[in-house]
Amino acid sequence: MAGQSRKWMILVATIWIQAFTGTNFDFSTYSSNLKSVLGISQVQLNYLAVASDLGKVFGWSSGLALLYFPLWTVLFAAAIMGFVGYGVQWLVITNVISLPYILVFLCCLLAGLSICWFNTVCFVLCIRNFPANRSLALSLTVSFNGVSAALYTLAYNAINPVSTELYLLLNALVPLFVSFAAFIPILRQPPLEPLPPDGVRRDSLMFLLLNILAVLNGVYLLLFRSKTSDVTSARLLFGGSILLLILPLCLPGLVYARNWYLHNIHSSFRLEGSGFILVDVDELEMHKGMVTREASLEGYQLLNDDVVRAVNTPDQKSFIEDDDGCCCTKLITRNQLGMLGEEHPLSLLLCRSDFWLYYIAYFCGGTIGLVYSNNLGQIAQSLGQSSETTTLVTLYSSFSFFGRLLSATPDYIRAKVYFARTGWLAVALLPTTIALFFLASSGSLAALQAGTALIGLSSGFIFAAAVSITSELFGPNSVGVNHNILITNIPIGSLVYGFLAALVYESHSVARSKTESVICMGRDCYLLTFVWWGCLSVIGLASSVVLFLRTRRAYQRFEQDRITSSMLYS
Repeated sequence: MAGQSRKWMILVATIWIQAFTGTNFDFSTYSSNLKSVLGISQVQLNYLAVASDLGKVFGWSSGLALLYFPLWTVLFAAAIMGFVGYGVQWLVITNVISLPYILVFLCCLLAGLSICWFNTVCFVLCIRNFPANRSLALSLTVSFNGVSAALYTLAYNAINPVSTELYLLLNALVPLFVSFAAFIPILRQPPLEPLPPDGVRRDSLMFLLLNILAVLNGVYLLLFRSKTSDVTSARLLFGGSILLLILPLCLPGLVYARNWYLHNIHSSFRLEGSGFILVDVDELEMHKGMVTREASLEGYQLLNDDVVRAVNTPDQKSFIEDDDGCCCTKLITRNQLGMLGEEHPLSLLLCRSDFWLYYIAYFCGGTIGLVYSNNLGQIAQSLGQSSETTTLVTLYSSFSFFGRLLSATPDYIRAKVYFARTGWLAVALLPTTIALFFLASSGSLAALQAGTALIGLSSGFIFAAAVSITSELFGPNSVGVNHNILITNIPIGSLVYGFLAALVYESHSVARSKTESVICMGRDCYLLTFVWWGCLSVIGLASSVVLFLRTRRAYQRFEQDRITSSMLYS
């Protein structure tokens, strides 16, 4: 009984961690000051943004650390890395100390690595404590990573809205304080117990309540994203955002009270031998195929023998292995994924066409959105909208949050509308393509705000859905390694896309004086960049569509088995 409430406490702890550790999203707010203090070019500034993303290349180290150290140790190691990485940058930007460029680069790298370690801790906590609702837990907690920039902007306005270096100080200190707050719930993790027959349904309702609270958070941050001239008002707004983050703490108490009532009071009035079945079979889910390869194979033999026989029929075999088919058919059917949840070790993962299609879709979708957010400061400055930078960063953050929340939509509507999660990924890539070409066609503030919102929405969905997709396509037990391999595209994309943007920027820029950094003003600073990014996003969209066509049969089989399992247990 207490274990059920403790697992919800852990979920609230992961929400807090995610909400305050998306510190890379506020890079644009202080990037211009950092560029000026260091006296570096736009290309060199891009390398600092890449360094933060480059930490993801070493994300596998967090999984390795978990093999030898307890979870709370990895959590505090992440907090200390962030404290050092951002703290040293704060000392540099405030002119307390002076460091060569290479050491600032290493500090950015260390700060980026801390974010990856925080994320790994949260992923592991969700997968361990919510095995039957892992996709809901992951999408909810990862969603709050998108509001970090908005929360830090509110804190910045409440403390000192004229000092952009304050962001770096907050980035260094706040995650460390949150780690202490999350320490006790993580230390007192409940033992893993199988859910009762109605447990999945009850947990799903709890997740629905949490998502409603999350939407309130997002709407609140979106409505009050603008600067306020009154510091007192800013502090009240920041206090309101913290209160909304504290509200989910009420849920563990509700769970405990409900269980106590059922155990001590309701059981006294229970009618034995009742013939009524109170379990909604539509919401029961048999997560076979999502634990181990062996469990998946047993489930498919037991629950879907007719499908297996159909696959082995001559007609079906000819469809899959027809050498005389067109190129499109071969592309879609060759080495097609047979079922969800099959574990993929590294050697098998890198040989699968599905992984590389997935990699390209992410590389040309979510990664472009992240690089766009890194360049928001210079984009706004080039269009004469420097005063709107913090507002734009918060806008991107808020819509990224909504996009991450929307990634849970497939799980809530699957009973009425079932669509493979890879299909949702293709749909999510479309707003980025539209936004980039829209930004290329107009340089107005309205276009900038609309494009930022669309890109934030799209990239947020991709970031949150990616963990569940990786788990489903390549196995949940290998997700820690496989997902870190997938996100190596982020530093690569950050380097390539950022370098492209920096070259275009500097080709249209002029130096205001010999001692000041180079500044570019006008639409031409990013026009060609938006066109190139838009064309690349079309490639990502095409890859996601092919991935959907290749995997939809596996998703359909899994859904058929889920329905069959529900009927067997009803």
